[in-house]
Amino acid sequence: MQVVLVFFGMIASGKSTLADRFARRHDLLYLNTDRVRKELAGLDPTERRPDGIDQGIYTAEFTRRTYDAMLARTTESLAEGRGVVLDGSYSRRGERDAVRTCAARAGAPVHFILCTCEDETVAERLALRARDPEAVSDGRWEIYLHQKDNFDWPDDNEQVLVLHTEDTPHHLEQKVESWLRAMQPPV
Repeated sequence: MQVVLVFFGMIASGKSTLADRFARRHDLLYLNTDRVRKELAGLDPTERRPDGIDQGIYTAEFTRRTYDAMLARTTESLAEGRGVVLDGSYSRRGERDAVRTCAARAGAPVHFILCTCEDETVAERLALRARDPEAVSDGRWEIYLHQKDNFDWPDDNEQVLVLHTEDTPHHLEQKVESWLRAMQPPV
């Protein structure tokens, strides 16, 4: 399936769980911004980096490098005929537009899935993640609040599936698959 699927949203919104499951199920390349960011920094994916907002590996410049690397890998995968699942905040409209341009150059459709959940769910997920030695994300409550205040929410011009991720991953996958089927042009 030559397609680009972007699971995006704020930290602890459930996007990584769903994106990884979907990529595995459909044999798509899975690219996660947290993993790519740490790879670019020469870090192990599970190494904790409690850098502050716009500090360390979370500066605007390093974030740009991360998203550029994601686009380069997407371009390579599409050229090989393989679809891609992108997993990251994609909190800026320009980041999402860059993915649209990349997919259009390859002649591949692109679909955006916005993952959201209640603040209480975010807090619970962040607490679980803080105790998980295998966790890749460095997200914390203060970063969530910053994202919440600065997120470029999709407007009516952006065709997006909004998923409230308190449901089970299985049901969420079914919703994504139904939505994707509905997006297919009639033959």
